[in-house]
Amino acid sequence: MINFDFARKEMISNQLKKRGIADKRVLKAFHEIPRHIFVPEDNIEHSYDDSALPIGYGQTISQPYITALMTQMLRPLEDEVILEIGTGSGFQSAVLSKLCKYVVSVERIPELVGFSRNNLKKLKIENIQVFVGDGTLGWKSEAPYDGIIVSAGAKEIPQSLLNQLKPGGKLIIPLEHKTYHKLFRIKKEETGFIKEEIIDCMFVPLIGRGYDE
Repeated sequence: MINFDFARKEMISNQLKKRGIADKRVLKAFHEIPRHIFVPEDNIEHSYDDSALPIGYGQTISQPYITALMTQMLRPLEDEVILEIGTGSGFQSAVLSKLCKYVVSVERIPELVGFSRNNLKKLKIENIQVFVGDGTLGWKSEAPYDGIIVSAGAKEIPQSLLNQLKPGGKLIIPLEHKTYHKLFRIKKEETGFIKEEIIDCMFVPLIGRGYDE
């Protein structure tokens, strides 16, 4: 029998804190959200491993450290509305739900929308809406957003996402670079966008029509 509570504490201590995740609100959210709820049953014993895990349909739940790093870089506040692109199994959305007012999440695979909604329902999380859609187009009806997290690797930054960001808002996005991705934080200022490189990483590809806009 796996002791998930112990495994979660070990993950926070060894994978997050020791790598520089110091935001107390982010660490608290990771303590409160059980990652194993968002992992398929056939892989559940690896829920707190230091790796991404398959969730079906060619998609993954991100490595815990990467999820924590992206969240820490976004720095969501309690009164903010956040857009997530690439819901997957719903773990990143669940973490964000503890840190902001409301989360809008977009996923292109209908089966994963059902899976993520069911996972969030198990935890009685009600400040998230998950939609089936093309993430490269964002989700215009709820825009503009205080922050956007993209949980898939993009060929380039979709203009729709930049357009749906509030002034002063931040976009966290992995961008293609050779055979891997580079994670960036982009801040929208009155005079333009400030782009900051964070870390090398690997993600499943962000697929959609929004690159052509």
